Amino acid sequence: MTKQISAHDLNIRLDDADEEGLFRWLLASFLMGKRIQAAIAADAYRVIVDKHQRDTPRKLANCTHRELVAMLGEANYVRYDESTADRLHALARKLNDEYAGKIGDMKAASADRKAFEQRLMAFDGIGPKTVEIFMREAGRVLY
Repeated sequence: MTKQISAHDLNIRLDDADEEGLFRWLLASFLMGKRIQAAIAADAYRVIVDKHQRDTPRKLANCTHRELVAMLGEANYVRYDESTADRLHALARKLNDEYAGKIGDMKAASADRKAFEQRLMAFDGIGPKTVEIFMREAGRVLY
């Protein structure tokens, strides 16, 4: 069994439900939630966030499809690059449009943890595995 990659491993701070850290961890969880090696997903996260500075929902939403596919390709995240690029773009747009780009606003709109997790699942490309990965660490600061 491979080691789970944590927020700490990716230099993501989740202290005090910090919006920047929560979004970064959501992005990493989204990438790791797919049927792809965790190390490749972590590399894709690093390329998108560290190298290209697409570290907010607004910056990610402003990427073109081609830019996202190219970033995923840099990390060898190629098996699902086209669909993942579409879903990353949709995730950023929905987060911006429905929750002002803030995971805290999504939490505030949710009655409890279960409702919050259902809101997460409403994003295209987020399923139970992604929710599990995200909540494994974000749940401690959100709830």
